[in-house]
This record gives sequence, structure tokens and C-alpha cells, in this order.
Amino acid sequence: MSGGFRSRSKSGDNSEARTPQGGKKPQSKPSGERVKYDRHERTGGDRAGGSRTGGSRAGRAGGTNRNRERQVVDIVRNAGSAGVDLPRAVVYETLLRVHRDDAFANLTLPKALRVNKLDGRDAAFATELTYGTLRAEGVVDAVIAKHSSRGLDSLALEVLDALRLGTYQLLYTRVEQHAAVDTTVRLVQAAGHEKAKGFVNGIMRSITRANPQTLLEQLTPDGEIAAIAFRHAHPEWIAQSFSRVVGLGDLEAALEGDSQRPIVHLVARPGEITAEELALMTGSEEGKYSPYAVYMESGDPGELEPVQQGLAAVQDEGSQLIARAVVEAPIDGEDQGRWLDLCAGPGGKAALMGSLARMDGATVDAVEVSSHRGQLVEKTVGDLPVRVHIADGRKPGLEPGFDRILVDAPCSGLGALRRRPEARWRKSESDITELTQLQFELLESAVGLLRPGGVIVYSTCSPDLRETRSIVDRAVAELDIVEDNAHDLIPDMGDVGEHKSVQMWPHRHGTDAMFFAVLRKKS
Repeated sequence: MSGGFRSRSKSGDNSEARTPQGGKKPQSKPSGERVKYDRHERTGGDRAGGSRTGGSRAGRAGGTNRNRERQVVDIVRNAGSAGVDLPRAVVYETLLRVHRDDAFANLTLPKALRVNKLDGRDAAFATELTYGTLRAEGVVDAVIAKHSSRGLDSLALEVLDALRLGTYQLLYTRVEQHAAVDTTVRLVQAAGHEKAKGFVNGIMRSITRANPQTLLEQLTPDGEIAAIAFRHAHPEWIAQSFSRVVGLGDLEAALEGDSQRPIVHLVARPGEITAEELALMTGSEEGKYSPYAVYMESGDPGELEPVQQGLAAVQDEGSQLIARAVVEAPIDGEDQGRWLDLCAGPGGKAALMGSLARMDGATVDAVEVSSHRGQLVEKTVGDLPVRVHIADGRKPGLEPGFDRILVDAPCSGLGALRRRPEARWRKSESDITELTQLQFELLESAVGLLRPGGVIVYSTCSPDLRETRSIVDRAVAELDIVEDNAHDLIPDMGDVGEHKSVQMWPHRHGTDAMFFAVLRKKS
């Protein structure tokens, strides 16, 4: 085995890791990797569980991809043989899959819990350790780097993930120190890195000798926003992005809200079931803002009979408000019933628009560039009056003249970080530049497809001004549209921003940080 360390590059690079506030850190993406984008609804996606190619951080000395897969598959069994309890073994396996395969924790962990028959307190413990370790990854890495004699980029992934799990327990949980140290060493052994046991034991014991609060204070970077970002385990660039919208005074609350696990929001499909009926059937609470929303505090929504029968589905309340706004926005002239969802995958908003269209005698065209997500749209909308087109929204080949268009543009997904604990460390600020060009091109296409007097709702699951107000302001300046007041299309939600557009936040409204603006084509 490699003794827990990777071979150094031929260039002899021996750079050390720095804190997550914009300094040097272990590479998480191969150079030249394509920009990835998310929507708040996209919990599946093409990337879930998919293998990465190129120079990923998961690369380690020796072994084929098949051998690496076998190592991860066997890790729970090997950990048990090494004396590690089942919940920690499941957590460790999940961390490896997230970092090696770019898998999503919110998909991988529930499956692992089912396969290994973990429930009750054990499942809750595994969930807390998994999501907590991934959310705090940047801070945890900084602590490990401070106590390691080697740069984190030289460590095998199995060793680094074991250290992350152990360090998180020491910093943020009430787990006894000896248990955190012992299981970390045993996990490294279970992964086949016998020679790294002493190295790992040394790091863990060194961390136990420090007071966690003092240690974190020592590592906190200078600068007000950088310090706030570190305390709340966010990259500094994301904290900077949020601060431009909420201001410094509300930044800590915004970042804290970003780290709270969200409750499940259900949507009662109009014409099928009311929110009141859904709440009574499920023992849940009706939503505050959307007339279709129900809050589900706990449990598996997939086991609910209304969801199984297609009467309801999982959909963030903010997403519901946006789909409803498309249908409710006033237009000039008569509505001919031609509605369009220009970026439809995986179909949550298209389905809600389709439900309302069926009641109004309208039809919805749903465009999705990915054939895989197009199939998800087809499955989601079922027998609703929705036609799915696999096409690029910039040139969808549809006949112009639509009354209402939704442009739920691909974006950085910064508004849904709370749903994917690993996401904040995967994203890069450089991605946004390429996305903003795509966003404007999609909006420009929508204007060309809209009839005079019709409306466009432009939305993103990102509060970043470059993806929200900057796109809208440019469109109003360059295209044949004017902006209407979107506040008129929602109930009183409190502070949703000072512009005509609406900006929702987890810490203010309990929704994802979703943005939408209403644009009207000049008559």
C-alpha cells in the first residue's frame, strides 16, 4: 500500500493546504472540467453517482477503477471487521462516494441507511455525522492541515476522509475523544492503509490536546466577511456574494440558515387535492405562503399515499410561488392559453403550471436540453396538458406567440446549498461568468418567443446579483421588455428585497434562496 500518502507530482509540487477562505487547498476538480450548474429541484441529475475522469482528488497510487469501486463497496464490511460501529462505517462509505464519485450525499446516504438497515437513533447519528462533516469540510480541512506534517493533497482519499470524520466529531459533537480517535484509526485500517495508522493517530491526538474554540479562533482569517464565512463554514466568495444582497448585518443569519437542514415541502396538485386535505391526510401543516404548500417535518415523503398516487409531490414552497406567478401575472390582451417552460427539467414547475393549465384550458410546452431530464419531465407531468420538447432553450424551434413564459435558468445553485451539504465546497466563483451568458441568452430567446403584451418570469435558485438583478437590468436595457412589480404576485412575506423583483431566503422565509422577476413585452 501507499502508506496513506499519494505519490508527488513529477514537478515536485509540495504546496501546503490553506484555510477555505480563498487560499490554496486540495484540488477538488480536474483542470478544464466543464462548468456544472444546479437547480433547487435537481436532486437527481446526471452526475449523481457518476464516475469522474481526469485528475480528481480521489486519484491515489495503485489500483484500477474496478478495484477502487470494490474497496468502497466493501468498506462497511471491512470497518465492521476492524471494530467500527455500523453508523460510522456507513458515514465513511458515504463520504468516500461523495468525494470520489461526485455523488450527492442526499441521495447516497438514504440508500446506504436502507441497505444497512439503520433506523432510529443510529440513522439520526449517521445523518448528523455525514451532513455535518460535509458542511464543515473547509474548516475541518484547515484544522487537519494545521496538525499534519504533510499537505492534504498528498494524503490518500481514504485517509483524508477518515480524518475529516474524526476531526468533525472532536470539534462539533459530544462524542468522547477516545472514541473519535480510535474509530478514525480503525477506519484507515479497514480501508487498507495499515501504514498510515500511526500518522492518523498522531494527528487526532494532537487535535484532542487543543481547545476546539481556541483552535478555531486561531485559524479564523482576518477581515470581517472572511471571519464570518469561516465561523459558519462557507467559502469566503459565497459569503461575499450573500453580503451584497442581505448586507453585513444579516450575513451571519443568512449563512446560519444555509446550514440548517430544511423540512420537506409538499405541493398539493391543483385540481387533484387541496393543501388542507393533504395536510389532514399526512398529519402535516399547511404552508405559510403558497396556497398549495404543506410542511412535512419528518418521514419519507415517498411513502405517502397522495405522493404515490400523483396527487402531491415534493417541491420547495418558493418554487411553487414562482410557477404560480407565471400563471397569475396580468398580461395585455386575452390569454390564448399558450404557456411555455423554457428550462423545464426535472419538471416540478412544469407540473404545477400544467395542473393550473388544465383548470384554465391552456397548454404548456416544456423545453429541456437534456434527454435524461426530459424523461424526468415526462414522468413528472404525467397526463397533464404539457408537451415536452428535447431542445436547446436558446433555439427551441417553437412557433413564437406565447402568452406566458417561465425562464427558470440554469444557475450556480447557491440558493439551495442547505439541501446539498457538500455543494458549497464543490462550486467555484469562476463558474458564474459562463452561466450569466447562458442566462441572458435564454432570456433573449424567451423575449423572441413571447407575444406583445405577454409576460416572462425569470427565476434562479441563486441570490448572486450577477445571476439575478444584473441579468434583469441588462434585459430591460437591451431587449423590448419592461419590468413589472413581482411583489404583487406573492402574499406578504416580509423583506423580499428593495427592487421590483422578489428575493427569498431560508432564514427569512423558510424557502430556498430563490429569485424571480416579472418582465412584460411591450405592446
